[in-house]
Amino acid sequence: MNTQHPPGALAKLLGFYRSRFLRAMEEVYGITMFGMRFFAYVFKPPYEVSEVRKHMDELGAKSIPLLTVVGLIMGLILALQSRPTLDRFGAGSFLPAMIALTIVRELGPVITALIVAGRVSSGIGAELGSMKVTEQIDALEVSAVDPFNYLVVTRTLACVIMLPLLTAYVDFLAIFGGFLSETMSSNTTMKLYFAEVISSLTFLDILPGIGKRAVFGFIIGLIGAYEGFNTSRGTEGVGRAATTSVVVASLNIIFVDMLIIQLTLLLFGSG
Repeated sequence: MNTQHPPGALAKLLGFYRSRFLRAMEEVYGITMFGMRFFAYVFKPPYEVSEVRKHMDELGAKSIPLLTVVGLIMGLILALQSRPTLDRFGAGSFLPAMIALTIVRELGPVITALIVAGRVSSGIGAELGSMKVTEQIDALEVSAVDPFNYLVVTRTLACVIMLPLLTAYVDFLAIFGGFLSETMSSNTTMKLYFAEVISSLTFLDILPGIGKRAVFGFIIGLIGAYEGFNTSRGTEGVGRAATTSVVVASLNIIFVDMLIIQLTLLLFGSG
């Protein structure tokens, strides 16, 4: 049976993938230049401190109810799933240390960033996209207000500041959720559990996670603002900007997390 594509169909297929690849490269270039522009603006006056504070509340503090549920359930599930395997090898006493290291090093920052990206990055993309298509951004320029500084820098800074704090909150709740699971399956006391947690964590476990959280916050804020700032085609473009913000931010979070893990291993070893 002949399964070869006709020359015309093959050319169309290659043309389709070529156009998608070129569009992806244009997106990467656009986001890179947008990020460089952020660093050029962030240290230049005027400093919109009140706007940063407002967005810290809107983008960060209002994410706490959702993150509270996610943090507790994440710790409970991790403990429930890990206990039988550790008991099989006679290593059940290492469960608190395993939960602490897994949450602080990897699961806490990544899961929190993905949850916040779904809520915040899409919101930023939709909000700025709506302002773009209704010409409110042009109105700011006419009013002698720099829209990049007022809209992009403030939201991105708020995400950079809030995400490490939100991740620390989720880390604590996840570790506490692990304790709740342990109290249901063993006679572990809170004092013994948290003593094991604290003794298992070192400075080198916490330090890379702090930098990782700030980078994730930067990705969430910047990509949402980029997609909103480059919205076109009316209300259809606003919906596309919101969806694209979540997808691109999530992919970048996973990719950057892989790079940071490799960099950490090169600098500090396996720990």
